[in-house]
Amino acid sequence: MKKKIEFSSDYNEGAHPRLLDKLIETNMVQTHGYGSDPYCEEAYEVIKKLCGNKDLDIHMIVGGTLTNLIVIKAALRPHQCVLSPSNGHIHVQETGSIEATGHKISILSGKDGKITASQIDEACNEYWNNEGIVHLTQPKLVYITHPTEFGTLYKKAELQAISDVCKKRNLYLYMDGARLGYGLAAKENDTDLKFITECCDVFYIGGNKQGALFGEAVVIRNKTIAEDFRPIMKQCGGLLAKGRLLGIQFTELLKDGLYLELSVHANKMAEIIRSSLKRIGIKFFVENTTNLLFPILPDSILEELSKDYSLTYYKRWDEKSSVIRIATSWATTEENANKLAADLEKFC
Repeated sequence: MKKKIEFSSDYNEGAHPRLLDKLIETNMVQTHGYGSDPYCEEAYEVIKKLCGNKDLDIHMIVGGTLTNLIVIKAALRPHQCVLSPSNGHIHVQETGSIEATGHKISILSGKDGKITASQIDEACNEYWNNEGIVHLTQPKLVYITHPTEFGTLYKKAELQAISDVCKKRNLYLYMDGARLGYGLAAKENDTDLKFITECCDVFYIGGNKQGALFGEAVVIRNKTIAEDFRPIMKQCGGLLAKGRLLGIQFTELLKDGLYLELSVHANKMAEIIRSSLKRIGIKFFVENTTNLLFPILPDSILEELSKDYSLTYYKRWDEKSSVIRIATSWATTEENANKLAADLEKFC
């Protein structure tokens, strides 16, 4: 069977070689487990420094779905719910994991994957002004992703407005950062880790999609959420015995700029393909400057491309065309990006 070039997701490869080298180098070193080792402690300090806040609780969890489940379980009481964009990852791609913990996800219709402060405020109004409030789930946590599932970004002013309304309404703000580096490295981005830390009660720095073998680093500013977080991790199966495997990876990724360097590369590879699509007049379902592209392509072209490339189908556009997702990653080669760009121009 012919091996296709992968553009279906941004976690098709293993890990950046530097992380693997460090894991091998430290393989026979004996340490305590469960994140209490020197390597994790070093990673915690690196993250605190990057976030500009020494008074943070840092925890590392293997994957994004488990991270979302644990954070939301730690934040909410049984009668409370999550406010999420309609295409939020917790709503559409996590097999009902949040609902399985007993918490409802209340959907806000968004534009290009984003929700607004006014929508959050209105959702709170609808709850608190309802005469039958005892029969309703109480909004308590706002879930957003940055970048969103469409690769779009929250501007600094938008994020500040959401943070402000969450504080006014006594809501937690939680940012899913599975692709955070790709957002921070994007041309249109005007936020940074320090600003995100100030705005959010809790967020995570994604590793799985950004050069790590596995892992997400949870950053908790709100002490109420931080309380008993580790026991909840353990109860949910998220406390890794060999925690040092996470600490080593995040220290290597974050200590000297490798994380952003890899993110910049992925965005540049996406731009090669994006520029080609624009040259040939292909329209996009959503415009962005990150590593995810959503072109609207004729089915005849998709048939040709599918012979050599693995792409992700998103939705039907009309009778003759579909929206697909093209994802570049930290490991996408310029050769493969140029090849896809050239084939797009050839087939179109």
